[in-house]
Amino acid sequence: MSIVVRDVQKCKEFAAGDDSLLRELFHAHKGDFSFHYSLAHAVVAPGKRTKRHQIRFSEVYYVLEGWGMMHVGHEIKKVYPGCAAYIPPFAQQYIENIGKVDLKFLCIVDPAWKPEAEKIL
Repeated sequence: MSIVVRDVQKCKEFAAGDDSLLRELFHAHKGDFSFHYSLAHAVVAPGKRTKRHQIRFSEVYYVLEGWGMMHVGHEIKKVYPGCAAYIPPFAQQYIENIGKVDLKFLCIVDPAWKPEAEKIL
């Protein structure tokens, strides 16, 4: 297998079930990959938040730009560029943009995200 490089700007943007804007970079079931996760680039506009939801799988957000408040269960933590947030399986979660620019982050879901594994609350 050769090196696979994806340009986020060339990946199709779509509205996720939680209302974030996503661009899927890699998905274990969409290519000849030896990993089991999915990797997406997400954007939440200033003053907006994602819908409260839960996923059956573990998830990590890595913040690239902007400032937000990460809500997981009953805990709330501020997130900013360079922060990573772990979300355990089945945890109720959402993220809100508390800044003046887009909140941009990477979402890693392991095993790879699939629609039937996510529930909007």
